Amino acid sequence: MKDLKKVKYLILDMDGCVYHPKYLKTLFSQVSNRMTDFIALKLNIDKIKAKEIQADYFYKYDTSLNGLMKNYPDLIDPKDFLKYVHNINYDCLEKDTELREELLKLDIEMFCATNGSKEHAINCMKKIGIDDLFEEKIMDIVDFKFKPKPNPESLKLMCDKFRIPTNEETVYIEDIAKNLSSDTAKDMIKVWFINDQPINDIKKYEDMIDYKIDNLALFLKKIRLLKEKKHYE
Repeated sequence: MKDLKKVKYLILDMDGCVYHPKYLKTLFSQVSNRMTDFIALKLNIDKIKAKEIQADYFYKYDTSLNGLMKNYPDLIDPKDFLKYVHNINYDCLEKDTELREELLKLDIEMFCATNGSKEHAINCMKKIGIDDLFEEKIMDIVDFKFKPKPNPESLKLMCDKFRIPTNEETVYIEDIAKNLSSDTAKDMIKVWFINDQPINDIKKYEDMIDYKIDNLALFLKKIRLLKEKKHYE
């Protein structure tokens, strides 16, 4: 088990990590429906076919947007797509005072890496009450040059920009286990936020996962207490 006392940097996925997976169904049903509408409109097809394409591209290309850009480059404006699909209601999210307190107490650099849009990440963080802690420290799919995680180039762009080491000083937390398979993250401490998403075929990625968690604030508290203990040893 990799040593959490050495941690100096934290990279968090957005959806299902910064906010708890219990909110995924409510938020992502909205995103998914708007994605279906966008695909149906742009490709001039019915919603049943659009939903099939949406799911197929997600599994083949890591995001539906990536598949659309590869197969319909003349029809799809990725920025229009992101703006359209993230025009949703965030009222289900609540202030997370426990998470905020642990983030404030934890003396490490914190970053957010999302395959969604920066605007979506900020909207979520505002509802949770932590947006001020991640100012200028969010990289989205646009920053990744539309190469979604787990493409190693996306995480490398982030690490290069913010000078984040790709070793055990960095904890990387994802709710999609596949995203932890990035070559850039191979020497980081890799953490899977447990959930029941169908894409998470854990048997494929079990060996690369260092920790499994179901509560982010408690995990951050664990890191903090271990680091404090090390300080007094």
